[in-house]
Amino acid sequence: MFNIGSTQEITIQALAERVISLTGSRSAIVHVPYEEAYAPGFEDMQRRVPSIDKIAGLIGYAPRYGLDDTLRRVIEYERMALAGQDEAEI
Repeated sequence: MFNIGSTQEITIQALAERVISLTGSRSAIVHVPYEEAYAPGFEDMQRRVPSIDKIAGLIGYAPRYGLDDTLRRVIEYERMALAGQDEAEI
């Protein structure tokens, strides 16, 4: 089993700021207290940074896209999906 992800660490705050910047949104970032976001007794890791050393050594895996490239692709996909949805509603 492999935990494949990016080795680029980013905070949720920085990720939200990056998404707002790349989308040109004027959305506000709202901070929700942990206790409100999760049920009592829920425990989550405060920090995650996957190591891809194991899969890189086994099959030579390396990420092909950086975070900004991935976000741009997802944003474009969602914009196209919304545009298609808007046309279907007309």
